Amino acid sequence: MTLDTSPNRVAVVAGNLDRYLASAKPAARALAPDAPLRPGSTLSAQKAVELWEDQVTSRELDAVARELKRDGLSYYTISSAGHEQNAVIGALLRDDDPCFLHYRSGGLMMARARRVGGQTPVFDTLLSLVASSEDPISNGRHKVWGSRRLWVPPQTSTIASHLPKAVGTAFALSRARRMGLKLPLPSDAIVTCTFGDASASHATALTGINAARYAYRGGRPTPIMFVCEDNRIGISVDTPSGWIRERFSSMANVAYFDASGTIDEVWDTTQRAIETCRTSRGPVFLHLDTVRLLGHAGSDVETTYLSWDEIAAFEAKDPLLANAHRLIETGAARPKELQAIVADARERVRAAAREAVTRPKLETREAVMSSLAPYDEAAVRTAASLPVAAERRSEYFEGQLPEAATSPARRNLSAHVNAALADEMLRRPELVLFGEDVGKKGGVYGLTKNLQRRFGRARVFDTLLDETTILGVAQGAAHLGLLPVPEIQYLAYLHNAVDQLRGEAASLSFFSSGQFTNPMVVRVAGLAYQKGFGGHFHNDNAVGNLRDIPGIVIATPSRGDDAARLLRGALALASACGRVVVFLEPIALYHERDLHADGDEGWLFDYPRPTGEPSDAIYLGEVGVYDEDATDLLIPTYANGVRLSLRAAKRLREEHGIAARVLDLRWLEPLPHEAILRHARECKAVLVADECRATAGGIADAVLAKLAESRYAGRLASSRAADSFVPLGPAADLVLLSEDDIVRAALEVLA
Repeated sequence: MTLDTSPNRVAVVAGNLDRYLASAKPAARALAPDAPLRPGSTLSAQKAVELWEDQVTSRELDAVARELKRDGLSYYTISSAGHEQNAVIGALLRDDDPCFLHYRSGGLMMARARRVGGQTPVFDTLLSLVASSEDPISNGRHKVWGSRRLWVPPQTSTIASHLPKAVGTAFALSRARRMGLKLPLPSDAIVTCTFGDASASHATALTGINAARYAYRGGRPTPIMFVCEDNRIGISVDTPSGWIRERFSSMANVAYFDASGTIDEVWDTTQRAIETCRTSRGPVFLHLDTVRLLGHAGSDVETTYLSWDEIAAFEAKDPLLANAHRLIETGAARPKELQAIVADARERVRAAAREAVTRPKLETREAVMSSLAPYDEAAVRTAASLPVAAERRSEYFEGQLPEAATSPARRNLSAHVNAALADEMLRRPELVLFGEDVGKKGGVYGLTKNLQRRFGRARVFDTLLDETTILGVAQGAAHLGLLPVPEIQYLAYLHNAVDQLRGEAASLSFFSSGQFTNPMVVRVAGLAYQKGFGGHFHNDNAVGNLRDIPGIVIATPSRGDDAARLLRGALALASACGRVVVFLEPIALYHERDLHADGDEGWLFDYPRPTGEPSDAIYLGEVGVYDEDATDLLIPTYANGVRLSLRAAKRLREEHGIAARVLDLRWLEPLPHEAILRHARECKAVLVADECRATAGGIADAVLAKLAESRYAGRLASSRAADSFVPLGPAADLVLLSEDDIVRAALEVLA
């Protein structure tokens, strides 16, 4: 037999199925629609035929996607071809079981939509393929599998970076019930996430699986079904034979199921896996046997790494072909019936495609970005002013309200954050606080002291030592209506997990047109000036990778009372607008008491009441101003830079007769450009005092560029930390921004 080496593998694979159906002989005896495909199976003949129809529909979507791409009408050709057995999962899960899906999930989505009814999955998928603004999930921003009604949050992941948040959702199911909160899901719901065999080796995938096992081992319900769709190849790199089974079948604290064989065998195994997950409330690993057809994507030339024999061998394992054999041989369907299903699917999909290409596209920058960073100031102010019961406050603080405290030790930045967290937990019953050492220990620096004791382990809890897991739990909790406040112990520790913010959390609203959000306030201890303690890993002075994330908000306080008010504003923003906020806490200021001289206690402040006037919260874009009447020099700065700049401003006035106005930016993303420009126009010159690294580490570049573009008429300069890691000990002073640096730069810009 001569191998078919036609480059059009879509036609070759379709031809294989067509030829079989044309030549197949019907079984001698037809199965009744409600009869099982084999004795003991729960898959009926009728359901098997419906599954096959969903699989064929998915395959036709793959074929049409390539035709549209060939004609310049669509933009995505990663297909589900060969993975259609995942339709079984879509048919067996309930529509209130959340699904976080791999990109080869066409069969699953077709079957899930059939189960729910009233859906138009073919047309919806085509609208997504052609990037139409009428695509019901992303409005044309990306080709994603997603649906609010089907409980499928859209994923853009290709490397299993959605696993940690899927685990977080499973973990949060029981956590929210312990808190007495009403959930949008029933008590026995389970979470499913799918991924490929190549992605199963990625650190993020292993992190998610490890986190689920860890939680379950500790007695915490974590009902999640990990579905590894094993096609034994990642683009061009082979997955070793038996690797997935060898790696995952013997893991403790996760039940392993091998879903291979005939369609009814896959059905029965998957059903057992789902039932096990639902009843045990623990993690399950479903190893789904698949094959990759048509290459990795439309642009993939398989012959550069596979022989024609290998390609033909893959195509011979086509699940549609195998399932057609099974349906006909068991008598579940006759060949002509399956031929009619194929013909109907081809016509339906192409008719829908002809309509989809006529539908509108995104045409303005505003339309593209409309769901990226929603902000409703009135809603935020309402959220910030929710009442805090006076009796509960008095009970929590044991009659000693922080705003009435007279002991200076109660009024540094650390104490203010601790009190503000307590008030917000009293204000917001959905708020959960977690991270490494935040529970029993009360945080490395004491900022969460007593919170677990007073609010309980359901709301304040320790996590395993993994930042990716912490941010995954935050996203999952937010999906279910909680307001998570995860803590990252040090800014340097965030970098290995920052994709959980960039690729997952901050992008969700954008790619779901605001239908899914994961509001959170991520508390991060960071920046430098710890008198050399700890070196770089405890003195990371760069926020560039955070500021680079579209839609994210970064708030950083410089003093205690501002920290309390800024935290309230951040939580209100997250709650009201579904935003991801990073609350960057300057470690060196946690316990700082003095401003100009030892013992002056100039950096201790009274605690602002949680409600009432004057304003008890700081809102997005609101800045702090010192010496507002000064007009010689404006010094925009933040965090440690505020204290340094105030010290420098005192010297400039006393030693050089220069009046400097210090502007505490408070918000590093988005920057308060309007306030900066307004104050700059009242001053002769601007000197940005940026404590972060000189090259893309901080905010000086952006501030100066905006002032220049706005045609600011005065002189511009900056003083920044050196472009260096922070060393250990006194050597740190050599590379960090100093008071002397600010004075020297001020004199130069005004010279």
